[in-house]
Amino acid sequence: MSDLGLTQVLPTHGKRSAFISFNERLIREKPLGAVGGAVFLLFMFCGIFANFLAPFEMNYTDLTQRLQPPSLAFPFGTDHLGRDVLSRVLIGAQISMIVSFLAAGLATVISIVIGVLSGYFGGKPDMVMQRGVDAWMTFPDLVLLIVIVSVVGPGIPQIVVVLGLLYGIAGSRIVRGAVISVRENMYTHASLSIGAPTFHILRKHILPNIMPVVIVLFTTRIGAVILAEAGLSFLGLGIPPPAPTWGSMLSGTGRTYMYLGPWLALAPGLCITAVVYAVNVYGDALRDLLDPRMRGVNR
Repeated sequence: MSDLGLTQVLPTHGKRSAFISFNERLIREKPLGAVGGAVFLLFMFCGIFANFLAPFEMNYTDLTQRLQPPSLAFPFGTDHLGRDVLSRVLIGAQISMIVSFLAAGLATVISIVIGVLSGYFGGKPDMVMQRGVDAWMTFPDLVLLIVIVSVVGPGIPQIVVVLGLLYGIAGSRIVRGAVISVRENMYTHASLSIGAPTFHILRKHILPNIMPVVIVLFTTRIGAVILAEAGLSFLGLGIPPPAPTWGSMLSGTGRTYMYLGPWLALAPGLCITAVVYAVNVYGDALRDLLDPRMRGVNR
């Protein structure tokens, strides 16, 4: 009886968290992706707690401290109005996080809806949807963004909706390909043969098996949205003042006073570069680890 109890206890102690195992595999097989994930988490932390981490209020002005170089008192220096650049960069990270997560989430939902309907049902619905996607993708992204934002006006809700539509419709192609691949598997045909309803097949077979693709699509869209929002803010079409964004910091004081204070352009520019690169590297690592066809390639 004691032996039986021992055999029942041992597997319980031997079980490991899937989350811990996945992260160990990420560190072991994709160290650059793990570093990107750490930078991504740091970006999220700074965005969530920006109001507590910022040493000064974002628009606090002290003309006696204007254009101060980086120091212990002002790690990122000050701008032409004596505002602390570090505080404005942290608030900019918060705005970028809000916009990127909301827009990437909306884009992912749109991609799932269009991709699942188009890939699963096929036929004429697929042809009509994909011709619409083709027409949408013929327009250059930046030109389309400028035109739409010029019409609806700047602001966080407008930017989120516009970027969500832009990347959601284009990303539906990726989801559609994954759905078509899953649709042709034997378990899907078996469910169809026994008369399972369409909603049951989509919920039990299609959606769970395309989730790795959806997760990777969401992470890569975050980096794309940050770049797009920074580009719009640089052109004066993004989040309106007085809210500081990384793109507006590059366009305003960063461009005007970059020769007197190069840190004004370096601080937001390096933040954009680091975060976007880290998110893309992390997304690539997730793709390699979550795709069964990539297992064992780099071992």
